[in-house]
Amino acid sequence: MSLTAVQHRYLAEMMQKVSRSFALVAPAVETPLDDYLAAAYLICRVADNIEDAQQSYSWQQARFAEFMGLLKEPETAELLLTDWEEQDWLGLTADEQAMMARSEGLALWEILAGMPGEMRISINHWVSQMVFGMERSNNPAGSDFFVIRHGVRLPVGVSDYDMYCFYVAGTVGRLISDMAISFYAINGSAAQSMRIGSEIFGRALQKTNIVKDFTSDLRRQICYLPDAWLSEVNYRPLTLSGAPAAWKRKVITNVLAELINSVEFLITIPLNALGLRKACLMMMLPAFQTILLAAQNMSRLFTEQNVVKISRITMLECVLKANNLAGNDNAIREYAREFAVQMEQQLEQAMVEQF
Repeated sequence: MSLTAVQHRYLAEMMQKVSRSFALVAPAVETPLDDYLAAAYLICRVADNIEDAQQSYSWQQARFAEFMGLLKEPETAELLLTDWEEQDWLGLTADEQAMMARSEGLALWEILAGMPGEMRISINHWVSQMVFGMERSNNPAGSDFFVIRHGVRLPVGVSDYDMYCFYVAGTVGRLISDMAISFYAINGSAAQSMRIGSEIFGRALQKTNIVKDFTSDLRRQICYLPDAWLSEVNYRPLTLSGAPAAWKRKVITNVLAELINSVEFLITIPLNALGLRKACLMMMLPAFQTILLAAQNMSRLFTEQNVVKISRITMLECVLKANNLAGNDNAIREYAREFAVQMEQQLEQAMVEQF
């Protein structure tokens, strides 16, 4: 069931306001799955807005409870959004705040209410898992997998780092794969491989963002790298004092391994789902280039100069490359192999330059 032209335009406009990168990706997917994925992404952003609002944990819990009810009964959105208009959404941009009000938020929940049942079930399940993880990691009364060091919250161990990345991004990977499996009627071993691989894919993208956004996250007294790693360098990155090259290499290598492992997820997507392949490559290739840029600027990582953002030209090149690679499994694998070699050479060079 396709959306109306008005609903399609609404999703496109909202995506441009809150995520230009995903706004570029979603149209690569076949219709109407492109609109379903865009709506699912925006619903995830509503959850992010609740987490990002500079309010107390109890306030966030109340909003999350209301949000969970809205997932189950989107038909009640007008009443709830009327209440949300009276709340202080501190720290959000004007566009993000508008999503939480009737003016620009109601249409999103009307779209969810009209989606096919299997799509709503997938969104409900995986977004609920995301919210559970957000509440678990933010609980100031004693999160079981986050600690505070030097006034900064961070995951305890590497498994906790991976768990956090699953909650905020692996769930999105599973959501995308489940919606695609239903839409393209994928079954058997291909469907199971997609489900498993999509978690790795989401986790890889999140770890890339953690390196990219390290400095801006730190300004909010949050760090997503594990305490187990930071203790090895006396927490120097938490004061933006950098870290030894070998330690930086470990962080980057961990992300690289996740990205390389994600390639097999792409290969498991059947060729009849070519649009989904293109979309996933349009997310993956910029992540490859971002982590390469981090390796090329190793001396600046975890300092005030921790700027890891690819150019628009590089992003455009990634989009063009994604379209060229999407239908060719061997070409995708070859790209990943060549990239791994390039990364290893760059990391070795960085180690030499330290001495």
